[in-house]
Amino acid sequence: MRIVVFGAGGPTGRQLVEQALDAGHEVTAVTRRPQLFPARAGLSVADEDATDAEAVERVIAGNDAVVSALGVPPGRKPVTLYSTAAAHIVAAMERQGVKRLIVVSSSVLDPGWRPSGAFFFNHVLDPYVNRVIARTAHEDMRRMEALIRASGLDWTIARPSGLFDHPRPTHAVVTEDSADGVFTARADLAASMLRELSEGRYVGRAMGVVTDEVKPSIPRLIWNEAVKKK
Repeated sequence: MRIVVFGAGGPTGRQLVEQALDAGHEVTAVTRRPQLFPARAGLSVADEDATDAEAVERVIAGNDAVVSALGVPPGRKPVTLYSTAAAHIVAAMERQGVKRLIVVSSSVLDPGWRPSGAFFFNHVLDPYVNRVIARTAHEDMRRMEALIRASGLDWTIARPSGLFDHPRPTHAVVTEDSADGVFTARADLAASMLRELSEGRYVGRAMGVVTDEVKPSIPRLIWNEAVKKK
């Protein structure tokens, strides 16, 4: 399969590119940091901006599927990346006749998501981190999801919980809308998205992805995600 990966230079995007290449797919990695990707069989690197409609159409043309792992660091500034890029991606796919799309969103967008047995997360971290610090990002994710749902594409919205780095895929629980859990390893998110490309179990639906085999240290996670990666 010929796959375009937007946000390829981010931590989830790099997992998607590596796992897709390992599985034998041809990948176009769209990133403003092409130096992250050494030459490799099956890989093309496009130094393009996902908010540039003409650039988006150039890289999508001639491919079979599009995967978006675009993201922004936590912060309170207005966010438009998700919805702007989604509008360009959807329009380009419809013009080019490319039907399959998977995008990364968040479990927070499911109003019914409330991880069981997670008192500290539900009452301390979630109200402050997700509902305050990351509020503008989640608002734009909602705009992105609405654009994608209104399209005529074969779309799937991937909703991870709190993302953390792990060197390899482990075991993930995947369910409709959102999964019951606090954390998602990026390697598991990427593996679940690539599996969905092949299986198509959640076409026209959102799928929650959580990791249940390994868990990160919360202080280390906060440091890595909210401080170190700024």
